Amino acid sequence: MFRTALRNVLAHKARLLMTVLAVMLGVAFVSGTLVFTDTLGNAFRNQSAKSYDNVAVSIETYAGDDEKTPGIDDATLEKIRGLDGVASATGRVDGFAGVADPDGKLIGNGWSNTGANFAPGKDGKDAQYAFVQGSGPEKNGSVALDKDTASKGKYKVGDPVRVATNGPVKEYTLSGIFTTEDGAVNAGGSLVLFDTPTAQKLYLKPGVFQNATVSAAGGVSDQKLLDEIEPLLPEDATAQTGKALADQQAKDIESGLTSLNTMLLAFAGIALFVGIFLIANTFTMLIAQRTRELALMRAIGATRRQVKRSVLLEAAFVGALASVIGFLLGLGLATGLRSAMGLMGGKIPAGPLVVSPTAVVSAFAVGILITVLAAWLPARRAAKIAPVAAMSSVHATASVKSLVVRNSIGGVITLLGSAGIVGGAATGGTSGRQLVAAGAFFALIGVIILIPLLSRPVIALVRPLLKKVFGVSGKLASQNAVRNPRRTGATASALAIGLTLVTGISVLGVTLGQAIDKMTTDNIKADYLISMASGDSLDESALTALSKADGVSALSPQQAASLQVDGEYHSASGVTPGDVEKVFSLTTESGSLASLKVGQVAVGSKTAKSNGWKAGDTLPVTFEDEKKGEVTIGATYKENEFLSPFVLPKELADRHSASTRPEIREIWIKSDGGASKANEQSIVDALGDNPAMSVMDRQDIRDMFGGFINTALNIMYGLLAMALLIAVLGVVNTLAMSVFERQQEIGMLRAIGLDRGRVKRMIRLEAVVISVFGAVIGVGLGVFLGWAIGRTLSSDIPGYALVIPWDRLGIFLLLAGLVGVLASLWPARSAAKLNMLTAIKTE
Repeated sequence: MFRTALRNVLAHKARLLMTVLAVMLGVAFVSGTLVFTDTLGNAFRNQSAKSYDNVAVSIETYAGDDEKTPGIDDATLEKIRGLDGVASATGRVDGFAGVADPDGKLIGNGWSNTGANFAPGKDGKDAQYAFVQGSGPEKNGSVALDKDTASKGKYKVGDPVRVATNGPVKEYTLSGIFTTEDGAVNAGGSLVLFDTPTAQKLYLKPGVFQNATVSAAGGVSDQKLLDEIEPLLPEDATAQTGKALADQQAKDIESGLTSLNTMLLAFAGIALFVGIFLIANTFTMLIAQRTRELALMRAIGATRRQVKRSVLLEAAFVGALASVIGFLLGLGLATGLRSAMGLMGGKIPAGPLVVSPTAVVSAFAVGILITVLAAWLPARRAAKIAPVAAMSSVHATASVKSLVVRNSIGGVITLLGSAGIVGGAATGGTSGRQLVAAGAFFALIGVIILIPLLSRPVIALVRPLLKKVFGVSGKLASQNAVRNPRRTGATASALAIGLTLVTGISVLGVTLGQAIDKMTTDNIKADYLISMASGDSLDESALTALSKADGVSALSPQQAASLQVDGEYHSASGVTPGDVEKVFSLTTESGSLASLKVGQVAVGSKTAKSNGWKAGDTLPVTFEDEKKGEVTIGATYKENEFLSPFVLPKELADRHSASTRPEIREIWIKSDGGASKANEQSIVDALGDNPAMSVMDRQDIRDMFGGFINTALNIMYGLLAMALLIAVLGVVNTLAMSVFERQQEIGMLRAIGLDRGRVKRMIRLEAVVISVFGAVIGVGLGVFLGWAIGRTLSSDIPGYALVIPWDRLGIFLLLAGLVGVLASLWPARSAAKLNMLTAIKTE
């Protein structure tokens, strides 16, 4: 039976090609994901370990500009240096620093643009940085840049460089260019080195460091040094050995990559699930075509178990071959992903491609098991072929009883799944989404089981149109599409699964995007939003400068603050009285917002109602600086998504700030005559053409809040593309094998006058009908799921309303038709080229 299985695979290699391709693509996705994440993890772990090679003890604080978190001062650092066994102790301080390119734009992505101090030892070098040109900054007014940033900005040693921190932009002289293993640079950001006094003044205060690294003299253990250093540290400081820190970072890297790994493997699983239908369809058709052959084997003594084993061995051979090719393709995919990340700005540390035993075993296990599993039902049917079937050329057909049982089971599962989806939508929240997910799984399985039953009535709806427009070819195509409902159903199911997911995320994404866009436009009146590209706080000087800019009619910060009422924390926004209502849409429900001008506060109506407060009430509060006092509610207003539940006059927020530097996250501006190039340029000029500050108009604001939805949708479309490609292969496979199976019939049609052109048209129309049928099922189910998931999120999203993207759904259906046309090119050509006399003689 082993030799028989191998000969059958070789004899039907052309008909098994699409199965090999489907399994190969799925295995490539799995192995590529595992190799890519293993390679990534290994590279970052090695980089992390390398950066702590000479670190015996690492000290970290949460130093700020308040007295509670003082950081590490020079005196403490000197005490550490004086310990026996300490070779060196280096203080570090860092924060945001952005570098402008020749056009004045920010180099890097903002969030990973960093500034730090250059801390040379006795030899004048800092071990963390290797200079390739010039030297480190030794005095105020000079800086050094990492090599990538210098290259992007076309800077050379001695050039003036415009650098922005959280304050006004300043010009420095470039003293040197260096290479580094710093994570911020590898993430696509930049690194600017200042001399230590300048860095301390910019980011903390003179004579104070945020962190420190200690290296040990030869023969001294890291743990011994740690034990001696800990008693010398301030309360807020934590210390650990360099090895422990490297190990922790390795665990963090592993944790981060696990999430990426899980997501990619989930989409690989979807692709493989779609591939199951193609594999099952292939073996079902092969067995139907080999009914006489299998019956003869039974007649000469083969048992049912041997026949079944023979078919499963064929599947195992196919799976093994596809796994080998898929694994090699996966290695190429992993290499390509690594290169793509580099092109997108992410710098991955150098390192070899890591091929772990897990990746190899997983690839082959997935490929072989999926193929054998998909072939199990066809093998079971093959084993049931009676020896007497060798007397006839009629292919085995499903019994009426088996179809009734199948449809009954499918109907029950679909109803249960639909009930779960509707129940989850009604429940809402996290538990509702879990119920929807479970219901979606069962509903999808149920619909897949029912698709053969659905094919006849759905395709019957378009039969008159096909006959009227395309004549005999159209009529024959519609009849061929439902001749074998199971085969049509299996082919359409693959497309239906892919389009269910694509449609579901499209409906959900467009609905959420519209809700977020509406929330943005309904809640703001401002023409411009100013913020730091890094996400850090703006300096008070920016507010002062903007208040003097031409064309600014109103401006208000959104200054982060907080207070306690009866022991409960409430977030607050510090704003400019009189201007806040000009930049935000605020609906007063009681009192007046003018009360902010006299030091009173405004409270969101939901917060006020839940606590039993009203306008005119006086509340005992504890402010951020832990001082106690009272505030009077001057107004209640309908909640605005851009403001906190408490709105305070900026002067009150400043007076009780826990920090000497106000936390101004955003500045909102209303301009005379609305947004215009002149007004925008006036704002840019007032800010000193600062590359680290972003100036966004209303459209930019809408794009910022809604842009992540479009990005997420595009990522999802890309990840689902593999599943859709396998579904297309399924259509090609079904048509090609169907043409082979119907050679005699096609020869007869040619003999009675159907020319080659109409034969091609018949095959193409059959492909289009099957593809569009699968697409209609997928789109319908996807809309249902999109609605249900959206309902579970509606309570958390103001202004939520279902939006069905008819344009996208139309495109999906058109693309499904196009897929059918493209998938039919080879089978249609093969059918048209058949010699009619040879075909008629074929059994």
